[in-house]
Amino acid sequence: MRRLSIFRNTLQMLSPLTRPKAPLLPQASSHVVFRCYAAPPKRFYKHTGVLYCDGQYEITLDQRKLKTPKGTVFRVKSEPLALAVALEWDSQKERILQTDMHLSSLCNTALDNPNHIVKFDAVQQILSFLETDTILYQSADDDNPNAQALYDMQVCEWNPIINWFNERFGVDLQPTRDIGSPHVSDESKAAIQRHLLSYNDWAIHGFCFAVDTLKSIILTLACVERLITVEQAVLLSRLEEEYQSGYWGRVEWAHDLNQQQMQGRVAAAVLFIHLNSSSVAVRRKDTT
Repeated sequence: MRRLSIFRNTLQMLSPLTRPKAPLLPQASSHVVFRCYAAPPKRFYKHTGVLYCDGQYEITLDQRKLKTPKGTVFRVKSEPLALAVALEWDSQKERILQTDMHLSSLCNTALDNPNHIVKFDAVQQILSFLETDTILYQSADDDNPNAQALYDMQVCEWNPIINWFNERFGVDLQPTRDIGSPHVSDESKAAIQRHLLSYNDWAIHGFCFAVDTLKSIILTLACVERLITVEQAVLLSRLEEEYQSGYWGRVEWAHDLNQQQMQGRVAAAVLFIHLNSSSVAVRRKDTT
């Protein structure tokens, strides 16, 4: 109530009818800006389901078929993916928070492809992160004891991942302590490009989402290859922030919320990649 009264008094002072008379002097104009956000839609369904139709799976909300933002019927080829999307919709409470439904968003992007991006172009966008990969840039301030401790932690935590990446994909990436970007040879880029092109179009959308969240191709592939968990990948990408938070203190709820949101996005992306890169077949046993 106190805030409302203060806001009301402010508006009265700005109003020309209630403003006290004063000498006409040049004054700066004042503006009050109101910004209205659309409320999340209410949940309009009670039950979710999965239908099998023509070799694909559809999501139902009561008796309605789920559709993409462009109006296309929501269809996926993977039954586990359809079940996961149905669970996302079933987990919504009174309001539908679509910003937290990462699997549904990834499927909508793959189905509608609003930017009309082909797989080769998407792979090139992913490769553009290679020279700016988070774990290739390490602290360079040797005179600062705090920075030296951070560098030692980066060497301990990041270098084993980089060494695994070089051995796994036959490349030679080296971390840098300079302000310039590390050198990445054309052969290294070609090796990573061949590996990414081996995935289908849908899985590449998952890679784009994970790399954009972690700002690291190396951590994304390490997570997809099951070398590290999603939680470890997020902590490694936030290593400097976590170190500084431990040194200076954490902002209540803000750091934890950011970490949980990153984990949710990366987990959805990795699951999306795996579910679109494997096939599942169910056959009934012949009792005769």
